Amino acid sequence: MKILKTVFLLGLAIVLFVACEKQEKRYTQQSPEIETVKKHIENYNSKNYDISVFADTSKTYFNSKDNPILSKDIIAYHKTNDVNYSSRGFTGEDPDYEMVITDDGDTWVNCWLNWKATLVGNGKEINIPIHLTYQFIDGKIVKELGYWDGTEVAMNLQAIEAAKNNSESE
Repeated sequence: MKILKTVFLLGLAIVLFVACEKQEKRYTQQSPEIETVKKHIENYNSKNYDISVFADTSKTYFNSKDNPILSKDIIAYHKTNDVNYSSRGFTGEDPDYEMVITDDGDTWVNCWLNWKATLVGNGKEINIPIHLTYQFIDGKIVKELGYWDGTEVAMNLQAIEAAKNNSESE
């Protein structure tokens, strides 16, 4: 009986020790990395393309797993697309940000945002929900992934181009 009591108390002590061990925070909605992403979004909206948040080797993938955009080329990418819009940016309507640390110890910030733009060629206003996710190492973005349905933008740009070609041929 004494051995059973000792084993029970030893087991209880182990359970208490493991339960009281400080657990690493693996999910949060407040972190320096989230603040970096918010600043990055703010810079995008104001067309202040500050690439200092990116590591030199950072790669950006928008709706693709191939053909990354290097951090040194991201400004040109955005400027090329900006000519299509009289206005564009993330709306600030119900944004959601989270930071997670994966089982492998990787730090990621996810955000879900609403993007709104007005096309130059036809004045059409487009609203698109967008998911962006950023991997961080040592406080810098090393990978950016962006996912959205660009069909409405593409269809409108094609229609604008077709109308322009028709008016030029007449």
